This record gives sequence, C-alpha cells and structure tokens, in this order.
Amino acid sequence: MTIGTKLAWDDTVLPFQLDNADIRGRIARLDGVLDGILKQHDYPPTVEALVAEMALLTALIGQTIKLRWKLSLQVQSDGPVRMIATDYYGPEKDGEPARIRAYASFDRDRVSEGNPFDQIGKGYFAVLIDQGKGTVPYQGLTPIAGGSLRACAEAYFAQSEQLPTSFNLSFGLSTEAGGIQHWRAGGVMLQSMPKPGEHVANAEGTGEGGLLLAQDLVEGEAEENWNRVNFHLDTVEQLELIGPSVSPTDLLVRLFHEETPRVFDSQSVRFGCTCSEERVRQSLSIYSSKDIEKMTTEEGIVTADCQFCGAHYEMDPKTLGFEAGQDEG
Repeated sequence: MTIGTKLAWDDTVLPFQLDNADIRGRIARLDGVLDGILKQHDYPPTVEALVAEMALLTALIGQTIKLRWKLSLQVQSDGPVRMIATDYYGPEKDGEPARIRAYASFDRDRVSEGNPFDQIGKGYFAVLIDQGKGTVPYQGLTPIAGGSLRACAEAYFAQSEQLPTSFNLSFGLSTEAGGIQHWRAGGVMLQSMPKPGEHVANAEGTGEGGLLLAQDLVEGEAEENWNRVNFHLDTVEQLELIGPSVSPTDLLVRLFHEETPRVFDSQSVRFGCTCSEERVRQSLSIYSSKDIEKMTTEEGIVTADCQFCGAHYEMDPKTLGFEAGQDEG
C-alpha cells in the first residue's frame, strides 16, 4: 500500500453512536503514534504487528476514560512474546491530545515468522485503569484466547464488563514516495448499550474454555441490532480503515447509514512517554547504598533505560537511594 501524505484524520479517535441500533462506537486512525512507538525498538515483524494491534486497541478503548486518567493494557504469556504493555494517558484538559506509549518484551531466539498471535502462549489479557492519587486502580483479567488480541479484548468486555463489544482492525506497513516504509493502523469498535435493568450475569459462555462472547449477552431486539450492525462492519475493507481515500465520517455513512449515525468531537492522540530522571530517582529511593553499589557500572555510574521510549539516563550513585547525601559534611 502506498500513502504519500499526512492525512487530517490520522492519529485521531472519532466517537459515534448508531441511534437506530442503540450501539456506540469509535473509529481510530494511527500513523505518527505508531512511528513514535516502533522506531525506538528493533522488533521482528511479528512483534511489530502485535504492538501495532495492541496500540490500536488502546486508542479505541482509551478514548472513553476521563481527563487525566490512565488506561493500561497488558498481555503476559509464556510464549516467545512474554509481555506487551501499553499506556493511554487521558488529556490534561479538554481539547488537548491524549498520549499513547507501548513496548514488548520477547525472546528473540524463539520468535518466528507467520501468524503474530502464535508468538503469544498461555497467559492473560489485562485492563487497568488508574484514576489518580487517592484512588484504588481497577484491574480486570481474562485468559488469552480467541486467536487474536482483538478477540482477547472482546472476551474481556464480555467477561468483566458484560458489554457486547466487537472490533474490526487493520494494520500494516505503508510505503511513501521514495520507498520509505512505516506502520499505519485503523479500526472500528462497537459496543451495545445495555438498557436499564438488563442483567446477563448468568449467561453461559460459548467461547473458548467457556468464555462469554458478545453474542452470549444479547437477545431479542438487541440481538437483531447487534447482528445487523456487525454484518455491515464485516464488509469494511482494509483501505477503508487505513487508506487515504475514505474519511472516518464517510466510512460511518457507508457502513451504517440506515442506523442514523451521530458523531461527537474527535480526540487526537500522540506518542508520549512520562519517563524522567526524577521518576527514575524516585524508583531507586527505596534502595540502600549497598544495593545501589551493586547497580553501579565499571565506569562508576548507574544507568537506566526507558523500555517505552528508549531514553537513557546516567546518574551518580552517591545521589541515589534513601541514604544519599548522609555521608556529606
């Protein structure tokens, strides 16, 4: 796929509602965000694909959190890809961009080509929401299942939130004029809006290992609406999700014009990391001088690297730990 120009709707999330079906959703397009995430690392192609998919899911899910909140998605597994971690930082103020960062931990000797999801073994998919100081972070877990990270996210919403949720995602390398390649991603997220008094806690799961699926949570008119809307979503093409020709609003009309789509203000997203030397120092403040000495290099410094953005920090060991400065004077 060849795309030569930056598009106005790149790195944005557009929330919408389908009034005739009682379904809400988001459309996301990522470009520079993925460049910021992936250029920091030398990931194999299969790992890059997993990180791109996880970042796209993070953008779609994260748009619902409030200002200054933090959403994290994590995959932990016993496969070649041991962990994928993403963070979505809600805007500080209305109108400001949200920030996303992501990284993967993997065993390079075990990573192979082929289906990226095959690089993830048994484990869990986690969603964490941090509302800030003075609050207890929320955490929800679901087993790795379903054949894709998208399916894991759908299972999480069915199991933990009991919200019928579906995703259609596309991501891959695009080629600019001159042969420069970079990653792009686009996707749509749908969620059925439960009516007051609905209760489905006793629904039986038909998914892998007995997990609940979206279709296990809908019945009657809600089921008809859900099946109809997802039938249309399944007709979307890759270039409509990540190409330059179809804007998110045009895509909504093409897919769901009979459902009376209604859009809300879009949210811009950027690659952004919160690491700093001060944060590194704070994380080391619990260690004694003897512990710090074990971390000191032959050059007489303590180093730290951010796994998200690749920032490198070098610090004087005498200034680190809870005993720092006690020998002075």
